[in-house]
Amino acid sequence: MTKKGRGIKDNYEIPFNDLPILPPAKEFIESVTILKQLVKSSVALAELKGIIHILPNPEILLNAVILKEARASSEIENVITTQDKLYQALSAKGDQIDTSTKEVLRYREAMLFGFRTIQKKNILTINTIIEIQQILEENNAGIRKLPGTALRNSATGKVIYTPPDNTDVINSLLSNMEKFINLDKDEIPHLIKMAIQHYQFESIHPFYDGNGRTGRILNILYLIMSGLLEQPILFLSGYIIENKSEYYRLLQEVRTNNKWEDWILYILKGVEITAHATINQVTEINTLFEQTKEKTRKEFPKIYSKELIELLFEHPYSKSEYLEKRLSISRITAAKYLKALENIGVLQSKKVWKETLYINTTLFELLKKY
Repeated sequence: MTKKGRGIKDNYEIPFNDLPILPPAKEFIESVTILKQLVKSSVALAELKGIIHILPNPEILLNAVILKEARASSEIENVITTQDKLYQALSAKGDQIDTSTKEVLRYREAMLFGFRTIQKKNILTINTIIEIQQILEENNAGIRKLPGTALRNSATGKVIYTPPDNTDVINSLLSNMEKFINLDKDEIPHLIKMAIQHYQFESIHPFYDGNGRTGRILNILYLIMSGLLEQPILFLSGYIIENKSEYYRLLQEVRTNNKWEDWILYILKGVEITAHATINQVTEINTLFEQTKEKTRKEFPKIYSKELIELLFEHPYSKSEYLEKRLSISRITAAKYLKALENIGVLQSKKVWKETLYINTTLFELLKKY
């Protein structure tokens, strides 16, 4: 096998044990075209980072985007559920949650775990990556030790890529990637670096399962660690779903032909498009928040409080228990508040298992829109 083509041009069943370490040569990753797109993507991301603060509470968007990202990222792996099922599962007590919904909720848990870890340590280690994958998969299998892992075309079953299968090689590549992510000696711009580390993680494919979802979580965590975002509010998985065939094609083009430019441009454009969509969503959520606040204050001044409206936006599926804890009111008072808000069209009640949930329907439709 050769370093560049290493035989997979002819045989994709050959394990990529000579996957090059990071970083790639600068001439492959800092072309004029890449740097022009980098400016657009960086401006869009900076605007998103700033505009989130127009919301009364950033948690309003955080919960929504993490659930959307969890659902979309899992959908890429053919784990399908709905926004409605996810919010119901979070809000209603009971054991009737289907397997796919549970799996998507584990993605949310893994993302939040990673986010909290980055906030505390501001470093992304192999151990943290392993813990994220363990939460996703609910097992302790860890780094692959057995050969036989191959990526196949879902339609034809044909092998399209075989990742490294030597344990020492896998661990060495992960160690190199860890240094690349956490050290800035190479002076590569962070967004370009995110695209590179994502390619590398996907190509190492270190786990028996959950690699795709783990890799997409790492993208967002890296942006936070680099100071480009404060919270995991970039919905990149939606962009990947819409351009899924291109995603896999471009990954393979780097492996076989060292074509970094198209891959990096793909990721940078995804950041720009997704950031702009989220900016629009923030603006619409804020407008709706102000409208809901004014409507409630005008029609039910006795129950109005800014904290109440914030709660209804943080939890599009709400219930009396949330109001009791947040507003320090009785169950009877909380029930009256929710019923009053339903009467003026702010909320809509829905019986789920043994509980009554109150849905902020306009917000919920807005969250589904993007």
